Amino acid sequence: MSTESEQQYDASAGAGESAASGRREIKPPKASGVHFEQGAKVPSASPAAQPGPEHVIEPVAYDAILLSGFGGPEGQDDVLPFLRNVTRGRGIPDERLEEVAHHYRRFGGVSPINDQNRLLRQALKSALAEAGLDLPVYWGNRNWAPYLDEALESAANDGIRRMIAIPTSAYSSYSSCRQYREDWADALEASGTQGIIQIDKVRQFFSHPGFIQPFIEGVRDGIAAAAQAGHDASSVEVLFSTHSIPTQDAELSGAGLFTDVDGGGYAAQHLAVAEEVMAAAAPGVSWQLVYQSRSGPPSQPWLEPDINDALESLEQRSAVLIVPLGFVSDHMEVIWDLDTEATETAGRLGLWSLRTPTPGTHPAFVGALVDLVRERISGRPVGQRANATTLGPWFDVCRPGCCANKRLGFSPAIAGLQP
Repeated sequence: MSTESEQQYDASAGAGESAASGRREIKPPKASGVHFEQGAKVPSASPAAQPGPEHVIEPVAYDAILLSGFGGPEGQDDVLPFLRNVTRGRGIPDERLEEVAHHYRRFGGVSPINDQNRLLRQALKSALAEAGLDLPVYWGNRNWAPYLDEALESAANDGIRRMIAIPTSAYSSYSSCRQYREDWADALEASGTQGIIQIDKVRQFFSHPGFIQPFIEGVRDGIAAAAQAGHDASSVEVLFSTHSIPTQDAELSGAGLFTDVDGGGYAAQHLAVAEEVMAAAAPGVSWQLVYQSRSGPPSQPWLEPDINDALESLEQRSAVLIVPLGFVSDHMEVIWDLDTEATETAGRLGLWSLRTPTPGTHPAFVGALVDLVRERISGRPVGQRANATTLGPWFDVCRPGCCANKRLGFSPAIAGLQP
């Protein structure tokens, strides 16, 4: 079901387009509200999800998939407008944004994330066809072209009325889950499709075996590479790295189920995945969860330790594996914070280091995304869903207040129970 409008949308979102070539620089404004069907508890949702069950076990007939990315600049002229979108509402002046912009400018102002999502979209379309699922895949970004509202407008013009959204983020937190739900609400209002298009989301997929498998292979191959370089397993430290977030946000992540865990559900989910990876790939090898890409003021607590501090603190180790556990693809936080800064720190300390791959378009990961869609199409019972950790399978419909951001306050969001 590849529609004419979808094909045109592919062409309009091609590589090399930028603000300088006429692309819109500003993301949609915040939604003023959300749309509820009569009697529904979840806005803009399919009938099966409208009552707000933790897991939807009623079959749902979807018309299309909404692949939802973070977005990234594709040229030097895009960098500052993109960063303004990312930091909207925080009042950060351009001179401070330039402190981050140099990461992008070093690579020609181009983030690899859009090309990564183009490849993922194509791989997903092929895998869906192989699985016999006739579903077009629309792609929109939160912070840069192609924007989510553009994708929804294109879908509506094609007659699409019910979509299943796949955010390119596996874990629970404000920035990796709820903010996607807010941006879908913004996009529905901006595109004029509130009350026209219904959007459900797949569950957070950190616990799906297909997401975890690429990391298992990466650690297994990394341990072998370290051994070949003369470092036995006892001299290797595995650093599982993910994006740091404010401690207050972390405490509110994971539907309030992890109040006794330092770092809330966000940390607990990463730890559960890391444990599964190590049990399968390198039992007995030392490892820890570390953080990267902190961006808040020094006065605001963020999750620690930073990966560079962890490297500085290593003792009796001659080699490190850096595993980008929090990331789906090789975007800027991976190629700058890990491949550049952390790798330089390891070299300065005399440590042999290797960064393992992200899932990218690994067949197991792409297959997992197809499986997540199929479980909602079929209404698969919870006990029959693919799951590799003690914390899954996660909720289909986000719970009230899940992953809130108290600093910014509640904004309209879909795919979950209010507020």
